[in-house]
Amino acid sequence: MFEISASRKVLIQPFRDFRIASDRWNKANDKLMLYFDRHCLENFPKIEGITQDMIDSWCIQRKTEKSISCYCRTYIIAKLVEFLNQRKICSLVVPELIKAECHRTYIPHAFTDEELSSFFAECDNEVSKAPNQLTAARRLTVSVFFRLIFSTGMRTVEARLLATENMDLVNGVIDIKESKGVDQHYVALHESMLEILKSYNSVIEKIFPSRTYFFAYTATVPFYQEWSPLVFRRIWDKVNRDHANPYDLRHNYAIRNINSWTHEGFGFSDKFLYLSKSMGHMQLESTKYYYSLIPALADTIASHSQQGFDDIIPEVTEYEES
Repeated sequence: MFEISASRKVLIQPFRDFRIASDRWNKANDKLMLYFDRHCLENFPKIEGITQDMIDSWCIQRKTEKSISCYCRTYIIAKLVEFLNQRKICSLVVPELIKAECHRTYIPHAFTDEELSSFFAECDNEVSKAPNQLTAARRLTVSVFFRLIFSTGMRTVEARLLATENMDLVNGVIDIKESKGVDQHYVALHESMLEILKSYNSVIEKIFPSRTYFFAYTATVPFYQEWSPLVFRRIWDKVNRDHANPYDLRHNYAIRNINSWTHEGFGFSDKFLYLSKSMGHMQLESTKYYYSLIPALADTIASHSQQGFDDIIPEVTEYEES
């Protein structure tokens, strides 16, 4: 385990083991626990264990810190306190998490069918012009990677770090564990996307047998973080003029789904919940952000039943996790 003070390690270790057993732990949490321990050592050098003052001082929003950053930094500590309290190991007040306010300036690109067709056609064109097998595999990865995001609304980081063992190509289900959020979630694949992934897998397996990552740079290494935006812009700029980035494909997935429900009245509620869960949103408010991008949707739903409308679609104040 990471190097932290012994008096806090005995409290954190059971919590860490519990979260790992339920697939709700990642390397970022290890770092946060280490930083929390350093905070305690610096500010409470003579006090062992975990006290309320330690928790409260850690959870104060810093002057240079955005609300979303504060939320991400303090979330796992709040869960630690809940864990300790439930097992009567400690009796601490669970910190109230700061909700990130939505101050968006970037408007996601609204793709046209023509733009998407030209983009994916160029992706495929690059595969056909590859000079060797490895280059062809890398270019095929680009084509399938962006189709997966377009088809499922997955985050780019989720697709990039998708482990081969978490891709169920028999039942068409993706088990997402590496994400910006803290909660594991599942994505069901459309039959057409499943067939593409099966074909891709058969090709890549010949180059990287038993690879760790589904989209593999090498047998054990994923593509680097900057890879997807760089390759997206390179191909996109060849065939389109307007600005767009790969994350806009995720927004497109949400918006097109919501647009398809405009004539269903309040029958959209179950679909909306499924959309929120499949996109990995921890709170419904995150999914409600898309209402601000589809003003006509609010008018359509209101026309079905004005009563209670404001309770169902309130003012959007929550953030959408990147």
